[in-house]
Amino acid sequence: MCILVNIVSKHRETIQRKGDMMMDKPDYQAQPKPSIWQLITTIPVTIKEMITGKRSAWEASKKLRHPLLSLTWQTSSAVQVQHQLEHMMASVRTSGVQTASLRSSQLDPYSVEELELVQEIKQLTRVHNQSNVSRTAAYLACYKSYPELHWALLAHFVSRNGGYNMTDLRSGLLKNILNDQEKERVYLLLERCNALIFQDAYPQLMLYMKSKEKGRSYFHLLSEFHISSFMVPFWEQFWLNRDSALLAVGLIINEQNYIEYRVIRNSFYQHHVTSTLSFRSHEIAGLNHIVIPLGINEELVGLTLSNFNKVHERIAFGKNLYALLFGHEQVLDRAAAYAYAVPHEGSRSEYWPKFFTAQKELSTHEALVSPMLSRNEALPSGSKLYSPKLLDVWQDLPYEKISREDWLTQTDSLGHLTVPRRPKLFEISHEHRSSLSKLAMMHDLDRLI
Repeated sequence: MCILVNIVSKHRETIQRKGDMMMDKPDYQAQPKPSIWQLITTIPVTIKEMITGKRSAWEASKKLRHPLLSLTWQTSSAVQVQHQLEHMMASVRTSGVQTASLRSSQLDPYSVEELELVQEIKQLTRVHNQSNVSRTAAYLACYKSYPELHWALLAHFVSRNGGYNMTDLRSGLLKNILNDQEKERVYLLLERCNALIFQDAYPQLMLYMKSKEKGRSYFHLLSEFHISSFMVPFWEQFWLNRDSALLAVGLIINEQNYIEYRVIRNSFYQHHVTSTLSFRSHEIAGLNHIVIPLGINEELVGLTLSNFNKVHERIAFGKNLYALLFGHEQVLDRAAAYAYAVPHEGSRSEYWPKFFTAQKELSTHEALVSPMLSRNEALPSGSKLYSPKLLDVWQDLPYEKISREDWLTQTDSLGHLTVPRRPKLFEISHEHRSSLSKLAMMHDLDRLI
C-alpha cells in the first residue's frame, strides 16, 4: 500500500532545510562528517541496483509467465449482470430509494433457519474481524475450502500487505521518521480500510459456503448484512455458472467503492491523514508495493499502486493483481503453497528473513542502515531490520459506527466490468529491495541531520 511511503515524503523538505543550514556553517564542506560520506558511498550501489534490477525483473517475469492459466470470462454473464445493474439504478433514480434499503414487503418472512443463519454469520464475522491477523487467516480458510472463490485468496495477500504496512509504522526504519501521532492516524486509516472490507465481504463468502453446504441459494439474505445491491446479480450468476473471474471483478469494484466514502473521502482522514501526504508516487522512495511471496527468501511478484486516492485506479490495480495471481500457473501454485505454509503475523520476516527479524534484540543497533544493506545480499543475526509482529505493537480496535447507505448510485463503475489483463512485468524482488534501500537512506538522513 502506498500510504506509508507517501507520508515519509513530507520529511524531505525538513531534511533539505536542515541540510541548507549545515551547509551555511564554516568549513562544512572542508570537514565533512565521516558518517555522511559513509552514506554517500551507498548511492552508486543503489543506482546500479535500480538499473540492473529492471532488466532482471523482465527476465524473471518472462520465466514465471508460463504456463498461462485461462482467465475464464463469460461475456454473456457479464452483459447480463450489467443490464441488471443498469435496471436497478434506473429504478433508484425513478423511486429515489436506494435498492439496498428495500426488502420487498411482498416477500415471505424469513424462516427460523434463515434467521439463525444470519445471526451465525454475524457472530462469525465479529469473531474473525478482531485484527488484521484474524481477517487474513479467515480469507485463506475460505479459499482453502472453496478454491472457486478466487477473490478470497487475492484478499488474503492484500490483507497480508496491509498488516506489513501497519507493522512498518513500528519498524526500525520508520522509528524516527514519523511522530507518534502520525503513526496512530495512519494506522487508523489502514485498520479502518482492512476492517470495513472484511465486514462487508466475509458475510458474502459465508453465504456462498452455507449455500453450498445446504444445496440451495441464500443470496436473498445479502440485504440483512447491508451488502450493496451491486453484488446481488454477481452472486446470482456465480451460483449458476461459477464464473470466478466475473465474481472477483465484482467484489473488487464493490469493496473499493465501499471504502471510498466511508474512509478515503471521510473528513477526518482527509484532514488529519491524506491531506498531509504527497500521493505522487514518482516523488516517493518507499515500500508502495503489494508483494506476493513465492517462498521464504525467494522471488516476490506483485505490482505498485501509484495513486491510492483514486477509486478507479484502485479498481484497475486490483484487476491486474487478480490476473497476475490467477493467470500464471507458477505464481498461483507457489503463492498458495507459501500462504498455507507461513501463517501471517504481520512481520516482513515472514517472507524475507534474510533482511528482517521480528525479534527486536536480534535487529541492528547501527546508526546507519543503508551502508549495511548496500554491501550484503543477506544480513547476519544482530544486523537485521526490525519488523515486528502485528499483535506485539498494535492493539485491537473497537468497532466504529458505520454508515449503511448503498454506494450504488451511478454507472461510472460499470466500465470496469471487463476481463482482467495479465501484467507483463510483475517480478518485483529488485524493485522491492531498491525501495527498501531508499527508505533506509531516508532513515539515515534523519539520523544524521
